[in-house]
Amino acid sequence: MQRILSTQLAAHPHETVLVAGWIHRRRLLKSVAFLIVRDAAGLSQVVVTEPSVRARLEQLTDESVVEVVATVTPNEQAPHGVELTGPKIRVLSAVAEPLPFELHRPALAASLPTQLDHAALALRHPVRRRALRIAAAATAGFRAGLTEQRFVEIQTPKIVASATESGANVFRLDYFGRPGYLAQSPQFYKQLMVGVFERVYEVGPVFRAEPSDTGRHLAQYTSLDAEMGFVGDHRDVMAMLTRTLSVMMATITEQAHFATPNVPAEIPAVHFAEALRIAGAPGDEPDLAPAHERALGEWALREQGSEFVYVTGYPMRKRPFYTHPDPADPAYSNGFDLLFRGMEIVTGGQRLHRYEDYLAALTKAGEPLEPYRGYLDGFRFGMPPHGGWAIGLERFVARLTATANVREVTAFPRDLNRIAP
Repeated sequence: MQRILSTQLAAHPHETVLVAGWIHRRRLLKSVAFLIVRDAAGLSQVVVTEPSVRARLEQLTDESVVEVVATVTPNEQAPHGVELTGPKIRVLSAVAEPLPFELHRPALAASLPTQLDHAALALRHPVRRRALRIAAAATAGFRAGLTEQRFVEIQTPKIVASATESGANVFRLDYFGRPGYLAQSPQFYKQLMVGVFERVYEVGPVFRAEPSDTGRHLAQYTSLDAEMGFVGDHRDVMAMLTRTLSVMMATITEQAHFATPNVPAEIPAVHFAEALRIAGAPGDEPDLAPAHERALGEWALREQGSEFVYVTGYPMRKRPFYTHPDPADPAYSNGFDLLFRGMEIVTGGQRLHRYEDYLAALTKAGEPLEPYRGYLDGFRFGMPPHGGWAIGLERFVARLTATANVREVTAFPRDLNRIAP
């Protein structure tokens, strides 16, 4: 007999079917027992009246895996308007110990550390599963939005020879007797691949050995990166990002059945200097603090009716060496951040594209040229004006779902204190 999912039951009234999944909950009443079976699609309600079947059910525990052969019986009170009656139950895998927490309640009562210690179980809870489905849909939308704009997906190395990009802390490793590092982004490689395909993107892990133990930082996270050639300046990059976000949101709504906010056709943008004024920050601040980002998010929603706002023109001293300066004021950059509901979720901008500009930028930064030789080759042999962005997937999903800690939307988070499970 072919197994069907819980959401397919309504299409088989009065038929004998096979369902399988985990025991989500048992309700043992005096005259009848209810078995709730959970599968990848949802819940099925099994009605048990036969004494021998009930006796067997009483011996089982939550999260045991079972097969149920039963008749589909219409019942408006049951999930999907049907329930399963006259069941035969076969145990595929029995749970022999008490669960560390209950999964059938609307919210997980366990503390976050307990959930993370038992991630294999906690991730089965509907709230935790929902976040992962949203992340999957966001990734699918990212791919779809860029593929339709003739971007090509690439894969780049996650083990690199030098710790050079942007000054962030990196994880060092022994690479066959010589030093290697876990890549903190695909930035250098995606720029070089602009010289191959003009427009590229990547979905992959990045690693940051920063000792930050906050609700918005991880030591490993998923980065949605894109880079595009033949741009006029950073505004072309912002326009492409805006279109991509629209596709991502539509895909999340369609695939994950989660309501998403409207992405304006043109997201409001403010220059960094104006952003400081709006946030009430001193004019000499080199960057935006979380409190400033929250103030800007409130301003954008109040004054522009947008949950998104671009901040452009960050000071060059706070941007990586490959950032293109603003031709009108070289102290500022053609770089931007995108804030969503008062938090930065995207960093991007226009990059330098001339070889001599890279030599000057690295020399000004006091950096030796040798570690960058492979990277600089791309610019020695011709590179168009280009730019791109990177979205932190977990932070994006956390903000979208109003989740305070990115660890709650990450399957197996890695942070300052956690390297298992």
